[in-house]
Amino acid sequence: MKLEETLAKLEDTIKALEREDISLEDSFKEYQKGMEMVKLCNTTIDKIEKEVQLIMDNGDKIEFE
Repeated sequence: MKLEETLAKLEDTIKALEREDISLEDSFKEYQKGMEMVKLCNTTIDKIEKEVQLIMDNGDKIEFE
């Protein structure tokens, strides 16, 4: 999943958590999903930062996945 897609899903999760009619159990499930997406975003951003640093250090062009 691309970073943009993960961020969009994370936004949907946040909106679900903000609903007034959400049960405690459902809010916990949404929170867990959100935390998993945050970890995925952080991992993806870290990978991109490392790739950018490689480009800056080497001057070589590398392919992004």
